[in-house]
Amino acid sequence: MMPITTIRGPDITETVRAALQFIAVYHTPDYLRQLTLAYQNEQSPAARSAIGQILESSRLAATGNRPMCQDTGMVTVFAKVGQSVVIDGDKSLADYVNDGVRQAYLDVGNPLRASMVADPIFARRNTRDNTPAVTHVETCVGDTIELLIAAKGGGSENKARYTMLNPAASVADWVVGTVEKLGAGWCPPGLISVGVGGSAEKAMLLAKRALMDEIDMGELQQRGPSSKEEELRLELFERINALGIGAQGLGGLTTVVDVKVASYPTHAASKPVALMPQCAANRHAKVTLRGEGPVYLDPPDLDLWPEIDRSEGTAGMHRIDLDSLTRNDMQNWKPGDRLLLSGKILTGRDAAHKRIADMLSRGEPLPFSLKDRVIYYVGPVDPVGDEVVGPAGPTTSTRMDAYTQMMLDQGILSMIGKAERGPDSTERIAKAGATYLIAVGGAAVLVSKAITSARLIAFEDLGMEAVREFEVRNMPVTVAVDGSGQSIHLLGPARWRR
Repeated sequence: MMPITTIRGPDITETVRAALQFIAVYHTPDYLRQLTLAYQNEQSPAARSAIGQILESSRLAATGNRPMCQDTGMVTVFAKVGQSVVIDGDKSLADYVNDGVRQAYLDVGNPLRASMVADPIFARRNTRDNTPAVTHVETCVGDTIELLIAAKGGGSENKARYTMLNPAASVADWVVGTVEKLGAGWCPPGLISVGVGGSAEKAMLLAKRALMDEIDMGELQQRGPSSKEEELRLELFERINALGIGAQGLGGLTTVVDVKVASYPTHAASKPVALMPQCAANRHAKVTLRGEGPVYLDPPDLDLWPEIDRSEGTAGMHRIDLDSLTRNDMQNWKPGDRLLLSGKILTGRDAAHKRIADMLSRGEPLPFSLKDRVIYYVGPVDPVGDEVVGPAGPTTSTRMDAYTQMMLDQGILSMIGKAERGPDSTERIAKAGATYLIAVGGAAVLVSKAITSARLIAFEDLGMEAVREFEVRNMPVTVAVDGSGQSIHLLGPARWRR
């Protein structure tokens, strides 16, 4: 009989706290190696610049101990608890995990952005500490507790997809067709994970769990497949990258650095398939508690980060003065043009847009003017020390599509976010002579370095979603939709599709 192992509840909490702080700051070595390879091989200038910004921002996050992405994620924990383990404490395992989440996200030295809302149907009030985590517990033979801890951003989580195929239908065809329609809101280059079998919920869990496996596509390509599942992984890897979506959807050679496939027996009449994307903020870690106290992870070697030629990244970029910008000035911009913005911009995302819409519907004056302004879709991390603002990368712009005409009617000149806009929004932007720009998702620390001042303008109760005015200097963006309605998210992938 296996001896009993006693593991203290507070040790679980401290392990979770430390792991969440760790993964918020450091990319995994396997992802860094593959992203560096993608950067070296990329032939699309726009995609290469985007990958370079992600790598440069990642290094700044690691050396400055700040979150690599402003969306510090929803915490998911897969716990394998040995049957010979006794948890010493008066709380459940899930409660000890949540205590760790709370402490990690409220850390004074490196606060992480709280994104979880309670009462998801109606009030949707932020819990302010990012609890609760989504915790899955499995018992197994053994005398340890193994925790797989992930913090997944909303952009990639929102692109999860599920279907029930006929038994004879092609999994590969459905996956490739689905990825092609996802857009860039999941912030490629990243991973795609596919779960097949079991029941509807099992397929989703298979896909989510497989995202945390080590990236080994390079090794698989070298040695060749040894199973049908590995053959499917290779096929999907080649076909997805051949779509030409590229980094941030700009068009390029690398959309995914790996594809995972996990399966489970299912009913003879069924073929449940789940697809789970993972963004460029590939945050996860595995820790094993053995009753010897909390577990801490060792930081990766800084030599893993490549040297990025900053002059290459800014070559050919146009400097734009936002404070004197007019619609006529923007008419010469073309999709793919790279700009360096300086001047004042407003911030606002989902909750702020809804608040604006509600006020206008009631005939109330806004506490600020949107006329001839540029708005940035962002929910930044709180600043620490002498920071003006914490990491401040863009959020997915399609969520603001329903408010596009409202904002244009108020006189907005341009909008900054990430990923594509819907066809209707693109048409409305062009009709108004406005533009849509994108910053690089996953380069939150780099973007924050361009922000020289920040002040609260309105809606303080919305927390990170309040309206602020940033003053920026040389903030890098790319023209995504020009004044004639041309979109880089259509032109780029079409050019690089192969």
